[in-house]
Amino acid sequence: KVTKHPELDEVPWALWGHSGGATWTGTMMTLHPDRIAAAWLRSGAPRVDAKDGKGIIVSVPSASLSVPTICNAGIKEREGSFAGSWKNNFAFFEALRSRGGLIGFAADPNSSHDCGTSRYLAIPWFDELLARRLPKNPGEARLRPISLKTSWYGATLTDEIGPTAKNLNDSWLPSEGVAKVWSAYVKSGDVPDLTPPPAPTNVKRHGNLITWDATADLESGLSSFRILRDGVAIATVPEKASGDRPVFQRRSYHDTPGFPLPEMKFTDRSGLGKVYEVAAVNGVGLISRAVRAN
Repeated sequence: KVTKHPELDEVPWALWGHSGGATWTGTMMTLHPDRIAAAWLRSGAPRVDAKDGKGIIVSVPSASLSVPTICNAGIKEREGSFAGSWKNNFAFFEALRSRGGLIGFAADPNSSHDCGTSRYLAIPWFDELLARRLPKNPGEARLRPISLKTSWYGATLTDEIGPTAKNLNDSWLPSEGVAKVWSAYVKSGDVPDLTPPPAPTNVKRHGNLITWDATADLESGLSSFRILRDGVAIATVPEKASGDRPVFQRRSYHDTPGFPLPEMKFTDRSGLGKVYEVAAVNGVGLISRAVRAN
């Protein structure tokens, strides 16, 4: 009512939550499973038992088992102040998976309670499930059910994958392609990428100042930009990228952008060339085509 978008009352949801947001996401799965196309719980989950009465405790209806879900936590959470987050995340996975739920567990080998590099698994996972679950026709709201014909499984807390489950605690994964990405992620915290990033756009020259725009590389992120003067690389912006996988736009603890946002510009203080070009470099070092400044 406030936004004057009545479609929000029926439109399907894709839910991603971190920490307390993961507890909220898991709770919404129990309240509105028919609305949720897919759900990702990073480093948190509601409680599924009432032994000590602490935390948000939920009862999981059968309909929630059909919501494709990933529970995702950092291995370093297992000990110390975040051990409860790991415990709840894994217990939520086990509770649903033991009942045949379409749920997997992805342990990040490098992180603690921060989001780490989880986006590089979350994006292809959401991409596939949204393509398979969202209504085919505009205006429809009913989600399509998941076919189990393409399902693959991962041996939870290892990187072993296969087309059949060996036990009830094996992680459910929607396809062979997603399973291979999952396996790489739980092994190293990284995922493969063979596709160069999108080339920079709107490359402009103002004397010795070069500016440009860029489109995100959803597979690996953009790590930097290469500046070429008369065909020779003369600089990288920034000189040193930050993060587990190098990123141009710094990533915060909660996977939101770090401020201040970096500017896409370079000033050539060592000379003045005839032709300047800019190329994008992604998180695994693949380089786009170079775009000439106008």
